[in-house]
Amino acid sequence: MAKIVTKTMTLDEAKKLGIDSWGRWECEPSTFDWEYPEQETAYVFEGDVIVKHGDEQTHITPGMLVSFPKGMKCVWEVRKTIKKAYTFNF
Repeated sequence: MAKIVTKTMTLDEAKKLGIDSWGRWECEPSTFDWEYPEQETAYVFEGDVIVKHGDEQTHITPGMLVSFPKGMKCVWEVRKTIKKAYTFNF
């Protein structure tokens, strides 16, 4: 099973990757199922999320660059409103 890959970086480092041109998404606290039809890379500005996938879970917090593999099925538990920039097949 492909895994979620995370890296902590500053906003300036993320801007060098072009996040200002990426889509934006935010979500209030909630729990929902999700499947990634494409590989997605996101930079998290705000929030606190646990993503459960298989027998593993990933804790996502502000300042993280996160890569979700294509085809991954997971459950998002948004604990604190998340605000992120995202792009596909980065």
